[in-house]
Amino acid sequence: MNRLICLMGKSCTGKDTIYKKLLADEELGLHVLVPYTTRPIRRNEQSGIEYNFVSEEDYDRYMREGLILEDRAYNTVHGVWRYFTIRDAEMMSSDENYIYIGTLEAYIKLKKALGSDKVLPIYIEVDDSIRIDRAVHREHKQAEPRYAEMCRRFLSDTEDFSEDKLADAGIEERFVNEDLQACLQKVKSYIRNNV
Repeated sequence: MNRLICLMGKSCTGKDTIYKKLLADEELGLHVLVPYTTRPIRRNEQSGIEYNFVSEEDYDRYMREGLILEDRAYNTVHGVWRYFTIRDAEMMSSDENYIYIGTLEAYIKLKKALGSDKVLPIYIEVDDSIRIDRAVHREHKQAEPRYAEMCRRFLSDTEDFSEDKLADAGIEERFVNEDLQACLQKVKSYIRNNV
């Protein structure tokens, strides 16, 4: 692997849209790093696309074999769901560049596991007033809006991506996504100059 681009940001900053557009850019030639999870697969998801869906036993085996680069566990009403990245032999021996949407916590762990020269952070940000407007609009379109969960996630993001945590992680470059095309061009230029 040449570089792993770790795309990060709070909810409703446009990470998914930017991710899809970066992948579609043939000039960049990015490959997908598909994370793993023990949570149940949802309708319209395919294993190997959004996530590699595995069992708790698979997670334990990967852990024993020393293949897990980073992992996070969330206590849900359905039990513990794990999200993790494994050391994929094919990816590690490749000279290609990969992209991954992750949390700040995942970025820090991947940087430690792979080396800071191998992981390139791309932090997307938007003013909180724009984020909350986008979140409400997106939630309003759902069959069963979950505004309480939207608020919980908004507050959680504020803590997870605090200025202190960003500074501790060494995040210096930031990309403001108030104009998608302008932001995307800056991100593409940054990737070209750093891979």
